[in-house]
Amino acid sequence: MVSGTHILLGVTGGIAAYKAAELARLLRGDGAEVRVVMTRAAAEFVTPLTFQALSGHPVHLHWLDRREESAMDHIRLARWADVILVAPATADFMARLSLGLADDLLATLCLATTAPIILAPAMNQAMWRNPATRDNAALLQRRGIRLLGPAAGEQACGEIGPGRMLEPADILSALRAESTAHPAGEMVNPASLAATADSRSAGRLQGLRILISAGPTREPIDPVRYLSNRSSGKMGYALAEAAVALGAEVTLVTGPTALPEPPVRHCVRVESAQAMYEAVLSRAGAADIYIGAAAVADYTPEPAPHKIKKDAGDMTLTLVRTRDILAAVAQHEPRPFTVGFAAETRDLEAYARAKLSGKALDLVAANRVGDGLGFEVDDNALFVCWPDGEIHLPRAPKTTLAHQLLHLIADRYHAQHSTQDPR
Repeated sequence: MVSGTHILLGVTGGIAAYKAAELARLLRGDGAEVRVVMTRAAAEFVTPLTFQALSGHPVHLHWLDRREESAMDHIRLARWADVILVAPATADFMARLSLGLADDLLATLCLATTAPIILAPAMNQAMWRNPATRDNAALLQRRGIRLLGPAAGEQACGEIGPGRMLEPADILSALRAESTAHPAGEMVNPASLAATADSRSAGRLQGLRILISAGPTREPIDPVRYLSNRSSGKMGYALAEAAVALGAEVTLVTGPTALPEPPVRHCVRVESAQAMYEAVLSRAGAADIYIGAAAVADYTPEPAPHKIKKDAGDMTLTLVRTRDILAAVAQHEPRPFTVGFAAETRDLEAYARAKLSGKALDLVAANRVGDGLGFEVDDNALFVCWPDGEIHLPRAPKTTLAHQLLHLIADRYHAQHSTQDPR
C-alpha cells in the first residue's frame, strides 16, 4: 500500500536513529521512494552515508547548503513528499514543531508541506511523561499530525516505561493500515488522509464478531423510581457504527438511551445491571472482541414492591454490589479480546492502568469527565493503554474517536492473533 509513495523520512537526534536505517530499507523494499532529511544531532548517531546507501539518494542536512538548495530547495522538497514521516521524533523536535519554528531544514519542511505528517516519538520515559511533552503531543494531534507510538519497555538508559520508538516493521504496518500511498505529486492534507484511510481500511474487522455494551443502566428503587447515571450511550453507539463500517458483525447490548438504533446485526435492550450482565455473558463465548462501553451501576437497591410514599422523615437506601461484567468476560472461556472503559474525574492514567491489570484486560480506554467532556456531549478525549503501550487520543467528536479506537483495537487484536486464524 506504500508502493509508489514519495516518503520524506526525517531523522532527529536520538539513540533510536539507528532504527531509522532499517525503516528506510523496509520502506524502499515496499516500493516507496524515500528521501532522507537529517538534523545535525541525528548525524552524530548515524552517518548520512548510511541513509544515502539505503535510500539511493543524497541525504539532505542543511537548510542553507547551497549544493542542496540548488538541487532541490526546501519548498520543492516539501512539495515532492506525499507524506513526511519523522522517526525518531525527539521531545525537542516535537516542541519546536508545536511552536511552528523553522530553525532547521526538517522543521522548515514540516511548515512548508501540505502533505500529512506522521511522528514516531522516541525519548526517555520521564521525558515522554513530562506535562510539557504531553501538551505538545496533544497540540500536534489536534493539528492533524499523527503519532505512531511510543511503545513501552526497556530503554537505552536502562529505565523501563513508555518512550521507545516503535519497531520499523510496526511503523510500516501502520503506514499500510492508514493507506498513505498517493500518486506522486498529489497534494493531500491530514483531513483527506483520514478520509482515505477510513475508506481503504474498511474491512479491517471483516468477519469478526464484536460484542459491545453501551449506555446506562437503571436500578429500580420502586415501580416508579430508579437510580442511574448520566451516560448518553453516544460513545458505545458510535463504536457500534464504526465497527459495522469496518466489516464486523456487531451485537449491541444497550441500556436505555434516546438514540436511534445503529445498523448492527443484533440490538439487545436491557435496563438493569443484572439484565446487562446476563445479556453480555450469554453472548461472550461467541464474540471475538468485547468492548464494555456501558456505564453499568456499581450498586443496586433492593426494590420496594410498591411506590414508596413520602413521609416527614429521611429515607435510607441499602445498596448491594452489582456483578462485574468486564471482569467476568475477561475470565470467560472461550475468552474474547476484552476492552474496558473508565470514566474518571482525577488520576486518569493511574486508574486506567489499575483497571487494565486488576481485571486482566487487553486494552482500556479512559476518559476524563467534566469540563465539557464525557457524558451527554458529542466530544471526548481518550487515554488508551494496553500491557506494553499507551496513546492519547485528543479531543474530537465521538464518531471520530470511535474509528481511531477501533483501529487501535484491530491492531492489538491482529497482533495478538497473528499466528492464529482470526475467523
